Amino acid sequence: MPPPSKAAVQITEPVPRPMSTASRDVVIVNPQGLHARPAMVFAETANQFKAAIKVARPTMADDSTEVDGKSLIQMISLEATAGATLRIRAEGDDADAAVAELARLVESGFGED
Repeated sequence: MPPPSKAAVQITEPVPRPMSTASRDVVIVNPQGLHARPAMVFAETANQFKAAIKVARPTMADDSTEVDGKSLIQMISLEATAGATLRIRAEGDDADAAVAELARLVESGFGED
C-alpha cells in the first residue's frame, strides 16, 4: 500500500479562546477611604487571581487612567476617599470571580468601621 500523500495531511493552528472579561463599579464606603491598609488588602486579594486586574476612578478628570489592581502603590495613587466610585475591570479565565470578590471586599468596607 502506498504512503498517504502529503496533500492529505493538513496542519491547522489552534483557535485562541476569547478572554473572559468582567467589570463593575463600586463605591468606597469605609470612612477613611482607600488608605494603605485597605489598598494592601485589595492588592493581596487581586494577586490571588490569574486575571489581569485594572482599577480606575471614572469620576476623575481623565477617567481613562487605569492602575494595576495588583499593585499597592498604584492603588494608593487613586486617592479614593469615602464615597469615591471605582471601576474594577478584569480580563482572564477567572475574571468574573476576581471582580465579584474584589467588589465584595470594597462594599464590605475592607472590614473597617
